[in-house]
Amino acid sequence: MKWHRGSMLACCGGLAAIAILSGSDSLFATDAVELFNGRDLSGWKLRHVASQSRWVVCTARLNSGNPKELQVLPGGNELVNIARSVDIYTDRKFGDCRIELEVMIAKGGNSGIYIMGNYEVQVFDSFDKTQVGKEDMGAIFGRTAPRVNASRAPGVWQRYIIDFHAPRFDAVGRKIANAKLVKCTLNGQVIHENVEIESGTGAALRNKETATGPLLLQGDHAPVAYRNIKITPTKEAVR
Repeated sequence: MKWHRGSMLACCGGLAAIAILSGSDSLFATDAVELFNGRDLSGWKLRHVASQSRWVVCTARLNSGNPKELQVLPGGNELVNIARSVDIYTDRKFGDCRIELEVMIAKGGNSGIYIMGNYEVQVFDSFDKTQVGKEDMGAIFGRTAPRVNASRAPGVWQRYIIDFHAPRFDAVGRKIANAKLVKCTLNGQVIHENVEIESGTGAALRNKETATGPLLLQGDHAPVAYRNIKITPTKEAVR
């Protein structure tokens, strides 16, 4: 069978590599990696000492008595930072990838999704704002504001899908291409497309850019909850 660019590639065992189309960019996707098992913090590291961590596995909802807090209930499979504590990041490292996750924040909440530990997509309570800037929900923090305000209310789950290209380096380690958000959607709305990120954003895990890195979730600002966290490693299709 002859295959063409953008086709779905069948493989053994019924698994498939799926072509993800984003504007003029094509990606071949491999199998998704579930980063959070819904039971404990296996596969995750703390950025600071364990005694400072307030991350737990439970069920979260907005505290009706104090909407600036998240109430936690026993049971459930959500990753919840119940108070300002520490950042967490994955053991595994990734380059080009699609990141999918859901996040819930309290009123005035503030967190961040650090791709490769270096590039922050902001998580912030921007609900009902008429104009959004470089520090609002969905921004590439400090660099690029989202196209639209796609934020939902505090206490409501919100979904990110982020298609990302890692920076490129030559044989001697010199960067030859910037990192790029190929496409980023929040709650089904496109908020970024083909946006280059020239360097790491503030509070990055490390000072220099690399070819691969972990996913980091910011926990040092406010209560926040995450669930359904997965990464699908990808690579650019042959053109």
